[in-house]
Amino acid sequence: MVREKVTVSTSTRTLQWKCVESRADGKRLYYGRFILSPLMKGQADTIGIAIRRALLGEIEGTCITRAKSEKIPHEYSTLVGIQESVHEILMNLKEIVLRSNLYGTHDASICVKGPGYVTAQDIILPPSVEIIDNTQHIASLTEPIDLCIGLQIERNRGYSIKTPKNFQDGSYPIDAVFMPVRNANHSIHSYGNGNEKLEILFLEIWTNGSLTPKEALHEASRSLIDLFIPFLHAEEENSHFETKQHKVTLPLFTFFTFHDRVAKLRKNKKKIPLKYIFIDQLELTPRIYNCLKRSNIHTLFDLLNNSQEDLINIDHFRIEDVKHILGILENHFVINLTKKKF
Repeated sequence: MVREKVTVSTSTRTLQWKCVESRADGKRLYYGRFILSPLMKGQADTIGIAIRRALLGEIEGTCITRAKSEKIPHEYSTLVGIQESVHEILMNLKEIVLRSNLYGTHDASICVKGPGYVTAQDIILPPSVEIIDNTQHIASLTEPIDLCIGLQIERNRGYSIKTPKNFQDGSYPIDAVFMPVRNANHSIHSYGNGNEKLEILFLEIWTNGSLTPKEALHEASRSLIDLFIPFLHAEEENSHFETKQHKVTLPLFTFFTFHDRVAKLRKNKKKIPLKYIFIDQLELTPRIYNCLKRSNIHTLFDLLNNSQEDLINIDHFRIEDVKHILGILENHFVINLTKKKF
């Protein structure tokens, strides 16, 4: 059991975050219990609902999403010398728990000679991918045959369901559940009298072992913060909208488009600091955006503090990605990245 305590001061009170219980019930089942207090009436439910949804829907995980073998005629076939059917093998591959920071699609493989048991330990993985439980069963070979299967590994969030269009000759998609959090509950304890009532928020988190409940809570909190950052930095000057005199017919989100911000930046660079322009407004590809975000580059100001060499040194970053960023900066901001830091 692990107990941790963090104190955060607010304008009216001191919030205390504490891990009151942390345990591993197995390689693929971690449990954590946390409390946050004191909260004003209603705040515990607000935080609890939001953090639970983020825990179950916003955290990314790594899964096997496809298997390929030329010897497999169809998904529901059986192979001589293998105890399990092809469908059972695919279901076993679906249960493999992986941990990785890789983005995009990567290849792995299994090449085993029977007789014997095939487990997760027999998977040949790309670098930076880790198997949480090497004992996870895949298949049982009853004869001296060769079993060779190509695998596709992907990192994403939520879940992916195979469709008939995804089937190819000798290649079979696997339903993927990317969510590393198995379950999350929140409960509330109220105390005090009358208008002085305060609340304690209790959070319970179960994970599949690819990350700890504490890590899951941290990632879910960061996801919520990232979602709300645009509102924190929304411009307060709305005089040009003149909503009292003119009826606005466009959707609200059109006022916060990237091109509007660029136009304002060109008119008055001092009025709109670069730190208020976030990289998700730069029309970057998802892969480039994720690479920058993992390197703690969140705003245009952060980006300009890096040279071209710094960007190339980012993991999984390519020269083409740097050229793409340079094109955006030159076309929209008339700004160039330095080639080296002096």
